[in-house]
Amino acid sequence: MLDAYHISLLTVMGISVTFALSLNLITGFCGQISLGHAAFLGIGAYGAALLSKAGLPVPLGLAAGALLAGAIGAVVGLTSLRVRHDFLAITTMGVGFLFLGIVRQQDALGGEMGVSGFPGTGLDKEGFMVLVLAVAAATAAFSLYLKKSWLGFAFDAVAEDEDTARLLGVDVARFKLAAFAMGCAIAGLAGGLYAHNVRFIDPDSFGFVESITVLSMVVIGGIGSVWGVIVAAAGLSVLPLWIQFIEDYKLLIYGGLLFAVMRFSPGGLAGAVAAVARRGRTEP
Repeated sequence: MLDAYHISLLTVMGISVTFALSLNLITGFCGQISLGHAAFLGIGAYGAALLSKAGLPVPLGLAAGALLAGAIGAVVGLTSLRVRHDFLAITTMGVGFLFLGIVRQQDALGGEMGVSGFPGTGLDKEGFMVLVLAVAAATAAFSLYLKKSWLGFAFDAVAEDEDTARLLGVDVARFKLAAFAMGCAIAGLAGGLYAHNVRFIDPDSFGFVESITVLSMVVIGGIGSVWGVIVAAAGLSVLPLWIQFIEDYKLLIYGGLLFAVMRFSPGGLAGAVAAVARRGRTEP
């Protein structure tokens, strides 16, 4: 039997892995940079919390929050049809700030005080941990399947060169929208689980820092690598819990890690492991 501390640890890891894999689907698979991904975590969290508070069963609240995040993600994806690279990054960052502005100003959404008092899932802590880990495992399995499917190959083509993919007959617009919608829906599901885990949400939980944190997990793990992102998300999510002082210097430490990865191993953990494996095969 796990004690309460390790149950909490595994729950946080599972939510972080799901959230990081959702961004990996957009940025890693389809090459669309997003600096406001925490907004979709927040949309799912607020949707699940408010709908549960209104009396909707928790599973339906989680599903509705995920669908809402996915739908808004598809709308945001429409903007990616006209902008690329730096301009897309700025656009998605603007979406994150827009979400925070709306939430802070609307009393119906809790305003600055946030939302609390919504019903729990009815599961004990261990049961909820199992649910979270099952969702993370399902997200990982879906990502691995998607990577090897025809849809994954189309995403690769879009990520490598949109113009060439378009010349080869790939419907770039449709696949970019699909990536945004699916990635944001999964982020929304992670947000709903986060809300039911902490039982209180406020705008500060879904700010720019969280968007940079999840982007760090993807880059450090290896952009496009499912297993690398899982390892990085699991490790970085619990690091502040293991070493308390890190929380106060999280951005500094993550920034340093990002610099080191981009300087010495642009492929992240996955790239470093692959390089070591290649050297091992070539050495006599």
